[in-house]
Amino acid sequence: MAGALKKTTGLMGLAVSETPHEDIPKDAAYRKYTEQIVNERFNMVKTEPNVQKLEDKMKSGQIEEVIMQAESELSLARKMAQWKPWEPLVEEPPTDQWRWPI
Repeated sequence: MAGALKKTTGLMGLAVSETPHEDIPKDAAYRKYTEQIVNERFNMVKTEPNVQKLEDKMKSGQIEEVIMQAESELSLARKMAQWKPWEPLVEEPPTDQWRWPI
């Protein structure tokens, strides 16, 4: 994309995103497993209107805890998009990096 398609969002304090489609590759492990969990939970939310039953099905604590976890995951996903851990290393790691004890 050569740049933003619009000059303003029309919302005070909200700038136009320069890269709205910047994404994590579909084959990245983080994306595959995170999408799987998010989709499973989203399907549960869509199909179960009773909050207590939903909490029991999710087995992840109270629904408020699940919401907090989802917000944290969104924050991490944005950081992962910046860090790009799926790209090759800039330089080779030391040969004994994973040896213990040294």
